[in-house]
Order: sequence, then C-alpha cells, then structure tokens
Amino acid sequence: MIDIAALRRTYALQSLNESDVSVSPFEQFKHWFDEAISSQILEPNAMTLATVGANGRPSARIVLLKGFDERGFVFFTNYESRKGAEMAQYPNAALLFCWLELERQIRIEGKIEKISREDSEAYFVSRPKGSQIGAWASPQSQVISDRSILEKKQADLEEEYKDAPVLPLPPNWGGYVLRPDYFEFWQGRESRLHDRIAYQLAESTWHTSRLAP
Repeated sequence: MIDIAALRRTYALQSLNESDVSVSPFEQFKHWFDEAISSQILEPNAMTLATVGANGRPSARIVLLKGFDERGFVFFTNYESRKGAEMAQYPNAALLFCWLELERQIRIEGKIEKISREDSEAYFVSRPKGSQIGAWASPQSQVISDRSILEKKQADLEEEYKDAPVLPLPPNWGGYVLRPDYFEFWQGRESRLHDRIAYQLAESTWHTSRLAP
C-alpha cells in the first residue's frame, strides 16, 4: 500500500515578492500565463470553475479559458448545465489555475455575466465541426439512460448538416465572462512557507498584500 500521508515534494523553483509583481493583476496574470505556455504545460488554459447552488453547496469542474483582458476571463458552456443554472441564480464564481510544473497557482474571484450573443456565435463557428455537433447533441448535466442516446443524436446531426460547413449556435449555449475583484498569486516555496500575493479591488483601485501560507 502507498502511504498517501507521506507523499510530498519540495517546492524551490522560484520566489514571489511584492517588488516583483505588476501593479495590474491582469498584467501579472498574462506574465505567468505566457510562461505557462512557453513551458509547454499540457492545457495551460484549463481552470477549475467553482459555483454555488441554491442549497448552499459548492460545486467545481474544469473548463477552458478562451480569452481574457482587463474586462475579465471568458469561457463557454451550456446555459442549461448545472453550472449554468447555478451562475444564473448566484452570479458569483471562482477560478483556479494550477500549474504544478511551475509550482504555481492563481485564484480569481468575481461576478459572472453572459457575453453577447454575437461574441458567442463568433467563437462557436470557430470550433471544429465535431465540437459544434457535440454542443447540440448533449443535454449537459441531464440524466440519460445510456450513451447510445448521445451517439444517435450525434449521427442524426452529422447527417442533417453533412453539407454545411458550420452549425448554427444553439440557443442554450454561449459564453460567460468573470469580472474579477480578487486575485491571488501563489508560488511554492521550501518548508511549505509559500509566497502568496493578493490583489483586492476597492473603488476602482487594485491593492496588493502578502498573505501567510
């Protein structure tokens, strides 16, 4: 048997000091994100999205970041999925990027909004045709009796749109933007004395602080 409690590693690649970070958390995110891409990390844009339901229970899943700027962080999904229903009722969410190869994490919290239908359509038509079909075929988060239901729907859509280069945007599918009011940049350090630099938005100004690990 593996002794799970004994699994550990030492973090010692880099440090993170207040003097090192950008005044803007978006610039700091871009700096770290560019380093994650150049390090050839698998799926550097994969992020945990955490939401909360009507019963107060949190839920989390991995989604893919598809764009960011100083307005926020964009991802796409089915509006009728569990996360879509939760974000409609409670439009606050948290994102987490974890890049173990760089011994780094980034936490982001803020308000959730849908992006425009036009922007959702522009992204949808850029997806591979198979992914477009998948968005139509899957009643995401709903109970289904077996996989054959999905496969039949997929086959029907492939036949229906066999001569079409793209499918139309589903009415229940599109993008969200998380507009941050909090960032935390975490750099692993030795002896578990990790570096944590937080950014908090107050009256349109970002304030930084160091947090104890």
